[in-house]
Amino acid sequence: MNWLTLLPVLTCLFVFSINCALWRSYYWQKTFHIVGSFLLLFATIFVFYVTYHQEMLVLQVGGYRAPFGVSFVVDLLGALMLLLTGITSICVSMYSFSDITHKMQRSGFYLAYWVLLMGICGAFSTGDLFNLYVWFEIILIASFILLVLDNKKAQIDGTMKYVSVNLVATMLMLMAIAMLYGITGTLNLADMAQRIHAHSSSGILVAVVLLLTLAFSIKAALFPLFFWLPASYHTANVATAAICAGMLTKVGVYALIRLMTLILPGNHYILTFLLVSSALTMLTGVLGAASQFQFRRLLSFHIVSQIGYMIMGLAVYTPLAIAGSIYFMMHNVIVKTNLFLISGVCTRTGRANDIRRLGGLYLKFPILSFLFFVSAFSMAGIPPLSGFWGKMILLQSTLETSHYIVASVSIIVGFFTLYSMVKIWNQVFWKAEPVAEEARLSLGRRQALFWYAPIIVLVIISLSMGFFPGPYFTLASRISTQLLNPEIYISAVMGGVQ
Repeated sequence: MNWLTLLPVLTCLFVFSINCALWRSYYWQKTFHIVGSFLLLFATIFVFYVTYHQEMLVLQVGGYRAPFGVSFVVDLLGALMLLLTGITSICVSMYSFSDITHKMQRSGFYLAYWVLLMGICGAFSTGDLFNLYVWFEIILIASFILLVLDNKKAQIDGTMKYVSVNLVATMLMLMAIAMLYGITGTLNLADMAQRIHAHSSSGILVAVVLLLTLAFSIKAALFPLFFWLPASYHTANVATAAICAGMLTKVGVYALIRLMTLILPGNHYILTFLLVSSALTMLTGVLGAASQFQFRRLLSFHIVSQIGYMIMGLAVYTPLAIAGSIYFMMHNVIVKTNLFLISGVCTRTGRANDIRRLGGLYLKFPILSFLFFVSAFSMAGIPPLSGFWGKMILLQSTLETSHYIVASVSIIVGFFTLYSMVKIWNQVFWKAEPVAEEARLSLGRRQALFWYAPIIVLVIISLSMGFFPGPYFTLASRISTQLLNPEIYISAVMGGVQ
């Protein structure tokens, strides 16, 4: 069954190829876009199911023994991230069916979308450090196309910042990979983890890994180089913003988790750097959100602050803390994707991006109001919603390890997050409508189906995490245990030809 490691990547490549063949057919390209999303969802569910029972899937491409060949590895963490990719892709694809115009389709939205998903799935499946860099580059190219699709001035300005900073991260990553290869003589992650023990006390090695950490931190939008994210995400179309908000920065978080639990596990200096950075990321992100009134720009700043929570758990580096980070990442992918989709419905029906120009949606769209309420207050950490459990686990882990300053920052950030969500609720849903009723758009039945269905699905998943957190936390704990025992990963990859 080890061939399953390539199934999500090959599914994305297959759908991309069919969409290329259907380029001249507006209707059939959109239709197969939806069909392809279901195929990817089924593929990721299958991979997750097998990995959950088998612990690890390893494929040595071409039959070459590791580390001489290219390894594809899917452990529980990789399988979970692939599953989250499948869930978000089907929801965003359904939304985009009624959101992507013919002009955007002709500009290559669906092709770039599937290249982006292929890059994300590849990053979660690779067992080779250089190939991780390659998948990052594929993600960067595809996301660049998606972000400038409408060719608007604001999009070009935001995307230039996005690309410029990410190119810096790319150069840092490539330099660090080259130096690591010079030190260890390998690029295979498992083999590198074995060989690096001989140099674990080397200051040069710590400096090189810190350089790689900095590159991954930029990709994850950590302090201080996070400004590219709120400058670019809010300018894109809703479907692009939603998939980027849900999955793109999580690839950087995944890379940091893999780096700190496999390559140089538990290094005090790098963990201290990440702990300080996570606190500053949480604080600056939420303060930026509190000052905003542009709907998606406000949510973009909250992406930054929520990334801080995930890295905080990694930096504390205990089984409970890492389990909390995994649980919080599951929650955040679902909720953040949903909030961007909801923001798209609100701004399209209200014909405004500024929340001060919206209002009265509670009476006009009561179902949408409820869906927003669940998602927003889950992100704010109101019990018993999913965000509460994630924050509580992380807070408990920081208190157990006497990280009182970071714990205090996380509590303060939670209150500011609640303030931001209440601000959106009051401005967009609760207050009286500030414009004439005829100025608003009404949703047709088909449009409402494709917009509401994915939002409802994501809300159901979020509610299940809130009211039945046990199975999700059990999964997060299993992943934490596996990550903190890197010899499981090493022995699976280096055990010979699979």
